[in-house]
Amino acid sequence: MDKPAKDPKDTPAKDVVGWREMVALPEIGLDQIPAKIDTGARTSSLHAEVLEEIEREDGRYVRFAVDWDGVRHEGVAVHVDVRGITSSNGETQRRYVIKTPVKIGDKEFKAEISLADRSDMAFPMLIGRTALRRRFLVDSGHSWLASPGKKRKKGPSL
Repeated sequence: MDKPAKDPKDTPAKDVVGWREMVALPEIGLDQIPAKIDTGARTSSLHAEVLEEIEREDGRYVRFAVDWDGVRHEGVAVHVDVRGITSSNGETQRRYVIKTPVKIGDKEFKAEISLADRSDMAFPMLIGRTALRRRFLVDSGHSWLASPGKKRKKGPSL
């Protein structure tokens, strides 16, 4: 037996984000990271070079360096796993996965983020659909909808 269709009015309101937003990783001390919002990608990803694995009493951590806009930032985060993740070119790569709070606009939540070489990409960070699910609606025709201080722009006309 089919379930009755859910009335959209019964679902909680979600924040609207554009196809690109500024993102913060507050526990790591990273702020104003330009990110592409990508519903086609399952996993979120951050451009990073893994520097070392750290074993502490409370768990495993990874220390990494992130570069964007010509500035190098270092961070430490909980190391969740090393996984095979398929990149946009179809190749599967082994990547470190961290779990840390992410802030987009006024909303903060924990997310898993793979650390990858994104040096050939336009954005140092990608927010995938797992992080977006049940939190945000994406307006692909606009940018910076949840990013205070950024000029709201319409995307290119097709």
